[in-house]
Amino acid sequence: MPYISINSRVRLYYEEKGNGTPLLFIHPPGMGHVVFCRQKPLARDFRLILYDMRGNGRSSPSDGPITVPLLADDLSVLLRSLGIGRAIICGYSSGGSVALDFALRYPQHVKQLILIGGFPEVCTPLLWGEFWLGISAAKLRAIPLLSLALALGHGTNQRERRLLRRYAQMANKRDLEAAYRAGLVYRCTEQLSSLRLPVLLIYGARDRYIHFYITIFRRYVPHAGVVLIDQARHQIPTKHSEEMNLPHLCL
Repeated sequence: MPYISINSRVRLYYEEKGNGTPLLFIHPPGMGHVVFCRQKPLARDFRLILYDMRGNGRSSPSDGPITVPLLADDLSVLLRSLGIGRAIICGYSSGGSVALDFALRYPQHVKQLILIGGFPEVCTPLLWGEFWLGISAAKLRAIPLLSLALALGHGTNQRERRLLRRYAQMANKRDLEAAYRAGLVYRCTEQLSSLRLPVLLIYGARDRYIHFYITIFRRYVPHAGVVLIDQARHQIPTKHSEEMNLPHLCL
């Protein structure tokens, strides 16, 4: 299995396939790289890179407190270890916070930033509630229940649901709680105006509780492109992969 070492205690699991422009996906806490299983056809056009953040899936537990900048630094080490100077960085849901932090602090390594259902801060009641549900599930050791909810919400068939559920149960409970807490307090809204690189925002047309954040992005990043996927809610990578996997979206 391919791993890269962050240090002597933390290793990250990754998979890569294909050639061309590097395209890397960042998952939200608990889901691991398997949430992008339907993005693998993109390897026909890109050098596709999927990985598990520390504390998730096959990667090591964290050796210190998890923060969004720490996860972004891990990404920097991963790209450097793979010999990648610039890549398209795509973050899904709260994985978008890691993508944003990386783009803000390492813009020279980002060819394009893509956020799927992304947000620069948690400032709406429904999103705040979702984070606290994740924190509570991890704190109360209700990972089986959380994994079931994630699998049912994202899976499109029984096999996919089993895979997603099994992978979510591999998350380190302490790190999962810490990752949810880190995402809850992360805020980069005022820094967004410094983004000069290409930005693409992808949202589900029916994911209305997250649409408020489109307004924020349009204010601070007026050059960002916005794509609304018809009939989609939040779970775009699995449930609307055909629309999302159009190569022109990543150019």
